Amino acid sequence: MNTARVRVKICGITNEEDARAATDLGADALGFNLWPGSKRHIDLDRAFSWIRGLPPLVTRVAVLVNVSLDEARHVAAHPAIDLVQFHGDEDEGYCAQFAASGRPFIKALRIRDSASLDNLDRFSTPSILLDADAGAAYGGTGRQLDPALAAEAAQRFPGVKIVLAGGLKPENVAEAIRVAQPYAVDVASGVEAAPGRKDHEKMARFIAAVRGA
Repeated sequence: MNTARVRVKICGITNEEDARAATDLGADALGFNLWPGSKRHIDLDRAFSWIRGLPPLVTRVAVLVNVSLDEARHVAAHPAIDLVQFHGDEDEGYCAQFAASGRPFIKALRIRDSASLDNLDRFSTPSILLDADAGAAYGGTGRQLDPALAAEAAQRFPGVKIVLAGGLKPENVAEAIRVAQPYAVDVASGVEAAPGRKDHEKMARFIAAVRGA
């Protein structure tokens, strides 16, 4: 059994009903995808009132893909957002420049093999999300990441907080946690009824499985 409490991020939230269901079930963080190419894209300004009205102590994460530094800083300063997650091809230099703003962020990396982990600690943040490499797709594909790679990352880089993503669902998340021992887990498609619409029963089972791991 994992002795540390593993945090849960439900990503791809597009509406208030799903957001409130996730928080009621015990999610620690919610992800809102601002990339126009995503099936789970939302307009932050249109969703502002209900996102800002979510319960306190739930982290609201804006997922960004290959935006300019100015846009990233603008989103990070938005009153409905607590931190940003870079889920595109942002390199070490980009992340270092953003880090100079003093705002927290998560950097997502697409992992194929052990070699993909080599630069994990060079993105100017202790929070690294590991996702399965799905070619040109930027997350949310349901393709599973081998949790042994996440375990290797944690061993090689003990100062990094690993957020495990990639193909997680209620049926496999407990075993993934057992192997990887991550700081947090991230799920989108694994708890959906359809892209952008959550299945509340799946969310309940997912969070219960995490808490029992």
